[in-house]
Amino acid sequence: MKTEGRNSVRELIRSGRTVDKILIANGTRDAEGEELLKEIRRSGVKFQFTDKSVLDRESGSGRHQGFIAYSSDYAYSELADIISAAKNKENSLVVISDGVEDPHNLGSVIRVCECGGADGLIIGKRRSASVTDAVMRISEGSANHVRIAKVTNINSAIDELKKSGFWIYALELGGENIYKTSLKGRIAFVLGGEDTGVNRLTREKCDGTLTIPMRGKVNSLNASVACGVAVFEYVRQTENV
Repeated sequence: MKTEGRNSVRELIRSGRTVDKILIANGTRDAEGEELLKEIRRSGVKFQFTDKSVLDRESGSGRHQGFIAYSSDYAYSELADIISAAKNKENSLVVISDGVEDPHNLGSVIRVCECGGADGLIIGKRRSASVTDAVMRISEGSANHVRIAKVTNINSAIDELKKSGFWIYALELGGENIYKTSLKGRIAFVLGGEDTGVNRLTREKCDGTLTIPMRGKVNSLNASVACGVAVFEYVRQTENV
């Protein structure tokens, strides 16, 4: 897996994952670049300087900012790891992606989960984007700090969360106002796909449906934006508990 860009490479190093090597463009001598180089030296990761044209050829995005790291494929967590992380907490949050297929959306959802302190993100093996180089870049390296479980059956994962005391809410139109709903305790939000929303059978598995009130003429939000609103409403309600 290639990790491109200064923030993403920095977070990869800090995650403790095994990094095979880092390519650094010659002439990367600005203050931010020097600080990152110092951090790379301290980590003991193998690195080499090379011509910027080499990084340009290797880059999938064209926005490598002078740094590309190479590591093994992303190591997914198990569902049990996510449940275990919530075991001794009074409040816990998990996000479930039910068919988010756009890598940009998934990368943004991962970043929201990391910034909001979610205990994990669950994605399906089918009808879902996976953690790729592009998703890692879009998440700004957040994927290195979030437990992400890739499961065969989303509905079975919901059953396991329920057994562990989670209340499951679909984020969809036609539900209860999210701002008038208590989000304290163990909560899981289910995000639907870009075009399909939350699958009907999955929605029936949920304990309820929550809706974000909107005042404009367009009646839906991008999946990652809806995730951000919901996650930080959870943070608002639980931050002082």
